[in-house]
Amino acid sequence: MIAAAGADIRAEEKLFSELDAAEGGDGDHGTAIVTAFNAMAKADGDDFKTYLKNLSDRLQDEACGSTSTLYGTWLQGMSEAVPANASELDAGGVAAMFRGGLDEIGFVTRARVGDKTLMDALLPATDALAAAQTQGLPAMFAAAADAAEKGAEATGPMRARFGRAKNLGERSIGPRDAGAASMACIFRAFAKTLN
Repeated sequence: MIAAAGADIRAEEKLFSELDAAEGGDGDHGTAIVTAFNAMAKADGDDFKTYLKNLSDRLQDEACGSTSTLYGTWLQGMSEAVPANASELDAGGVAAMFRGGLDEIGFVTRARVGDKTLMDALLPATDALAAAQTQGLPAMFAAAADAAEKGAEATGPMRARFGRAKNLGERSIGPRDAGAASMACIFRAFAKTLN
């Protein structure tokens, strides 16, 4: 799933940087998220806890900026939410893993849905994943991908409240948030691996 997400992120690198520039950022989100996935590609582990912790460590050691902090924290929270030595997770375990990641990222950002950030995609995706857990993993990730995509699309008419874009005020309205768009891309890739 991480490899599939990395491939799709690399294919959309230019778009993510263009979105970042359009909303007042420095136009490097594409580069930052690709760097993050290149770092994560070097991680390994025989169980979920170890692998997720190694993903987080690789990311935070080899990438920089808000992307590495946010994604590293997300992955760390996922690692802490799974049992030690677990090499398989049921639907409830997967939902708990993603909830743990969301809860952890909530400690490093006050952003929520409506603030024009990656949380506009991550929060509804996590909720949709949990809501569909009785339907099995493919349905869970399909629901999460759909919710993330809708969340990212909804950021267009929003006024940014975080990051450099908040300084633009009304001028931040229009483009989708780059972080939400890349998060939606990740959930689409996750869902695709289960089809």
